[in-house]
Amino acid sequence: MKKQCYFLLIGLISISFFAKAQQENSKRILINSPIERINEEEFPGAVIFQKGDSEQVYIEHDGAEMWCDLAFFYKEENFVKAYRNVRMKQGDSVSMRSKYIEYNGDTKFAYAAGNVFLKKDTTTVTTDTMYFNRNTQQAYYRTGGVVTSPNSKITSRVGRYYIEDDKISFINQVVVTNPEYTILSEQLDFYSVPEHAYLYGPTTITSKTSKVYCERGFYDTANDYGYFVKNSRIDYDNRQVYGDSLYFDRNKNFASATNNIKVLDTINRSLIKGHYAEVYRAKDSVMITQRAVAITVEDNDSVYVHGDKLLLTGKPENRIIRAYKNVKLYKSNLSGKSDSLHTNQATGLTQMIGKPILWNEQSQITGDSIHLISNTKTEKIDSLKVFDNAFIAQKDSISGYNQIKGQKLFGFFNKKNELERVDIIKNAESIVYLREENGELIGIDKSKSASIEIIFTEQTIDEVYKRKNPGGDIFPESQFLDQSQTFEGFNWRGEERLLSKEDIFKGEAPFVLREIEGIPLPEIDESFFMDNENIEKTNLPETSEIQKKDFKNREEDQPKFIQKATDKDIRKKREDMMSRNSATGLERSKQKSSQLLRPKFKNKKTKGN
Repeated sequence: MKKQCYFLLIGLISISFFAKAQQENSKRILINSPIERINEEEFPGAVIFQKGDSEQVYIEHDGAEMWCDLAFFYKEENFVKAYRNVRMKQGDSVSMRSKYIEYNGDTKFAYAAGNVFLKKDTTTVTTDTMYFNRNTQQAYYRTGGVVTSPNSKITSRVGRYYIEDDKISFINQVVVTNPEYTILSEQLDFYSVPEHAYLYGPTTITSKTSKVYCERGFYDTANDYGYFVKNSRIDYDNRQVYGDSLYFDRNKNFASATNNIKVLDTINRSLIKGHYAEVYRAKDSVMITQRAVAITVEDNDSVYVHGDKLLLTGKPENRIIRAYKNVKLYKSNLSGKSDSLHTNQATGLTQMIGKPILWNEQSQITGDSIHLISNTKTEKIDSLKVFDNAFIAQKDSISGYNQIKGQKLFGFFNKKNELERVDIIKNAESIVYLREENGELIGIDKSKSASIEIIFTEQTIDEVYKRKNPGGDIFPESQFLDQSQTFEGFNWRGEERLLSKEDIFKGEAPFVLREIEGIPLPEIDESFFMDNENIEKTNLPETSEIQKKDFKNREEDQPKFIQKATDKDIRKKREDMMSRNSATGLERSKQKSSQLLRPKFKNKKTKGN
């Protein structure tokens, strides 16, 4: 029994010793080289390794491998400087080339200079100088760099590569170049898999057919679509699209917008507003809903058209505006309602369809359909037509209603867009209150004729001319009370008249904006380099090509658009990263240390040169 305990104890001690030895080996930089020499006079404390005829110097540390033509190893500091044709490899996916790399085995920090080329999978980074922290698995440059992915090339002054996340944060003078477009941004986060870019600060995406502006957004550089949520705008050939949230698909020539939308037509001087819109560039069309309103300029006056849905189609010179359901029309001296509306800006014809009603100052006009005709040169409404069951009514100044009806109505406007003459064609009937200039009632003219001409003065009926077979009587007020005082189809709707542009939404429930899914600012746990206080405490090897001042976090290199991570998040993230890296490095070291500890070459040791 005692023997068994003894052997068990010996076994546990051996396992513990072996594990500790493996850990020690993982901390030590291990080097193999055909030629090894020492020159204390010129390179005190260094062992010099040189390549042979066919073999480069081989360096290994905690899962990372390096090859070079010449290396200086400072064993006491666990520090190596590698020169010429330097290659570094970490695992199966990360590799780096440069003219020079220095590496600290205690801090696992590398500095590369001279034509630095870092590659992970299909992403490459090219720069003059690069810092690589293997503990956090982050690489960093701040002297300008170029990143390439399968679909884009990205340049910036500052770049920070989060290798395990396949993420690169670009800062200052960021340019993304693609055969189809160019992105200019203040700050950009790029995920190499699946080539997604997050945009922060003033950003433009410019192509031959469009230009996008935003101050926060997302863009899929592989599939050419994006989402923008702050001060966003899309410029097409003759349209500008604004909204709280914009979606853009370049391949489909499609864009959509949500909340506080404006679509500006720069040629026709028109504006569409609402809270949801779809824009189809190839079809030259816009659809907008949710408190949708189209605003056009006519002779320095604005015309407002509102409906449940608005649709604009066609090139600027042949643009069509359609409005559907609960349509309302308003301008300073004209307003109306209908089920739908159709406007052809090339011909100047606006058709009000489905129970249309129109108010011009004091006059109410109805019929089965109403057409408004504008002069395309002066942009003024100069006439109107009412087809079938035409009816014009006007409230008398004291009592009753002036009424004229017939099969058709043709109206004509003066230069002030005021109705000045109306012709009622076929089966015309009229009820007109005749008054003296002082307002005293003369009588009520109730008559019929083939047609009637009405002359307006100061927006009120002034004269009535009956054409062809007139018939009827003028009744004193006392006798008129015995007559039918209104024609069939009369329906006074003066209380519905739109008196301001705000009335186009009158009677509708308050609109509640949709909740927009925002894009949060990037969470930065800490600066790439340690704080200044800890830098001063750092034991930087005297032979290093970099100085303590190079490790300082410069204000001009910091991202402007960030949210700070909590101390707890920082510690957890760092501990998780260190744990993963240590486990991976120890496993790789176990596989290689037994080979490296045995000489692979016959080393030629010499002193001096």
